[in-house]
Amino acid sequence: MTKHIGIVGVSPEGAALIYRNLSRHASRLLPPNAQPRISLHNEPLALYIDAIRKGDWHTVGRLLRKSADMVHRCGADFCLSPDNVIQHGVQLAEVGSPIKWLTMPELVANTIASEGRKMVGVIGTKMLMTSSTYQIQLGLKGIHLLTPSDDEMDTVDEIIFGELIYGTFRPESQSAVLEVIHNMAQRGCEAVILACSEAPLLVTAENSVLPIIDPADILAEAAIRHAMEPDPAPQAGR
Repeated sequence: MTKHIGIVGVSPEGAALIYRNLSRHASRLLPPNAQPRISLHNEPLALYIDAIRKGDWHTVGRLLRKSADMVHRCGADFCLSPDNVIQHGVQLAEVGSPIKWLTMPELVANTIASEGRKMVGVIGTKMLMTSSTYQIQLGLKGIHLLTPSDDEMDTVDEIIFGELIYGTFRPESQSAVLEVIHNMAQRGCEAVILACSEAPLLVTAENSVLPIIDPADILAEAAIRHAMEPDPAPQAGR
């Protein structure tokens, strides 16, 4: 039986996008009568934003854990969150969690390594771009992560928090982000990680000068494949 998937939402737009990606990968990999059950729970986005801006990761972890507990009560066998910036909080939410978490950094690093890339760029919130969220896993595989300039990071951060998390963006904001990606291409990047769950709203394979790596889409496919795996057989005597 296909496992039940729980989505721990943070940004409503990000949660909606990964729900769509889960459904798309399920349709590709599974017959109609084996589609997984999916449950979603989120705490108010404003609570996350306030905690993140204060650097209060214990509160982030508690918010994530509360949603994990809720989807577990709905029957979820494992859970995930598509939001990149809260991945440090996931480490706290995992402690004592009643269900397994799937996380993005290692999955993304494995994907990039399998493609043979040696230098990739990243766009996301300023906190994400200056953190070790992806740097550690990529570095272990000999992949260099390039970030935008300080001014470019400020611009992208403002667009994410001022527009994208609300599901909207101005044409000039889209042009600004695409220019940031163009500049990373000029600096030698072979691809760009869209390390913001809402970034696919304005950056696509069609308008980006670099191949895009969408962590939420990679996570969605991994979740469907995990949901397809049979449960381990019980050990003798148990």
